[in-house]
Amino acid sequence: MTFVQLIDCRTSRFDEMDRLMDTWVEQTKGKRTATHAVVGKDRSDASHFVEIVEFPSYEEAMRNSGLPETERIFQGMVALCDETPTFTDLDVVRDEQLNPGVAREFFEHAGRTGTAELFERFTDDYMDHDPANPDDLGLAGARAEYEGWRRAFAFTFRVDDQIAQDDRVCTRWTWAGKHTGEFVGIPASGQNVTMTGTTWHRFRDGRICEGWWQYDRAGLMEQLGVLGE
Repeated sequence: MTFVQLIDCRTSRFDEMDRLMDTWVEQTKGKRTATHAVVGKDRSDASHFVEIVEFPSYEEAMRNSGLPETERIFQGMVALCDETPTFTDLDVVRDEQLNPGVAREFFEHAGRTGTAELFERFTDDYMDHDPANPDDLGLAGARAEYEGWRRAFAFTFRVDDQIAQDDRVCTRWTWAGKHTGEFVGIPASGQNVTMTGTTWHRFRDGRICEGWWQYDRAGLMEQLGVLGE
């Protein structure tokens, strides 16, 4: 279970504390178990700071606390604070990342639902970047592209991994389909094929407004007997 520690402190020497945190990051390379750290400043009190540190588990957090570098940095932090920092230990019972959830829904529903329902997750000014197309596509073009794939294959996606950064989500996926219709001039063969790829989606107000696709189209064509003969 993911574990989060809140460190609440007051200091008029935040710049020094910030440099202290940089020192800890440098000294604990290859040792630390913390995966994410955020520091927030109270808008109503410029001396009030809260640091949020995330760990894979409580046990990993305790292992991190046992590092000699962590103890030294903690003593330095206490010296910079106007009063002793307080710690709150939290087991994460819900962790909902909204944009990755929307991207995951798109892939899980693709091939299983109608075009209109699937593209409700997209903005009206959506732009699609696919190296297989000579020009970028708007929403209407992306919908038409999807319908073309559905006419050519009965397919599903499996989401393998996701990462999120700011307003973007990257999904690594595996696609599996049966060739049931004409595809780039290749008659339906009934053959089962697979393909892997990654897609970056950019979000605005909870909806997908831009997408970049990279996938093994050459491998798909080879499976269909076009390449490698």
